Amino acid sequence: MLSLILAKKIFSLFIIMLMSMSLVRLKILKTADSKVMSILLLYLFFPCVIIDAFQVDFTSEIQHGLLLSTAAAVVVQTLLLCAGLFWQRLLHLNAVEVCSIIYSNAGNLIIPLVIAVLGPQWVIYSSTFLAVQLVLFWTHMKSVMARETHMDWRAVFTNANMIAIFIGLVLLFTGWRLPAPVNDAMHSLGLVIGPSAMIIAGMLLGNMSWEKIRSYKRVPLVAFLRLIIMPLIILVFVKYSGLATLSPDGKTILLITLLATATPSATTCVSMASLFDNQPEYASVINVVTATLCTVTMPLIVWLYQL
Repeated sequence: MLSLILAKKIFSLFIIMLMSMSLVRLKILKTADSKVMSILLLYLFFPCVIIDAFQVDFTSEIQHGLLLSTAAAVVVQTLLLCAGLFWQRLLHLNAVEVCSIIYSNAGNLIIPLVIAVLGPQWVIYSSTFLAVQLVLFWTHMKSVMARETHMDWRAVFTNANMIAIFIGLVLLFTGWRLPAPVNDAMHSLGLVIGPSAMIIAGMLLGNMSWEKIRSYKRVPLVAFLRLIIMPLIILVFVKYSGLATLSPDGKTILLITLLATATPSATTCVSMASLFDNQPEYASVINVVTATLCTVTMPLIVWLYQL
């Protein structure tokens, strides 16, 4: 049942991408318009999701769960980064390929998937994975995509997404809440993050011929590493590390971490590739292929975890 719900939710997002692609094909939208959507996604929608997720009561149960999810997120992201760098050197991957392998689409998919599969009360435990991933987005991924030789740490910690994490932590620990109209507005924007990401991917694909899509010969390799190899590495870790015993809800919390890992390549990779003009079409093709295949691979990974 869990696998079926996952497949339905992912397929619905895939349909949104096809709708967006159709608008470009019909000349109603232009592929270049995706840059505006990318900016909105990175600097508006994503911060709203983060702040909204942290507005929960800080009980002892939440505290233990957050400690476990934070520890798991740090270790998992470290494993993914190390494995990605290993594959980069071994297979001579370019910037788009290595970022697509390392970084999952957790930022856009994990919250709607957690709500659909487990319920809204579990969203808080996905926020730690998003926070750790976000730091890497604006350090490692940004430096790779922008072809930077050094990291501007001041820019990292002053961008809208990092500020949103800080605000979220303040709200969590103090118990303060945003005024209802502000909170409702941010919650509403957060709900469209998944569809918005798929709209961007569809817009980038809309102007591409199928011949060009097939010309990217390494897409199957990247998809195999992103959807099978990387999640299996994390599956072994979360299943046999013993971390689940550290919290009464440990098994479900680690399932959320695994779900975040098993999602398709990060749409943020597409957005940054578009923002820094670094093969955005290739990044979009990888995103679409992995988004299509994950309707099979994600339920399979979850099934293996539940055995």
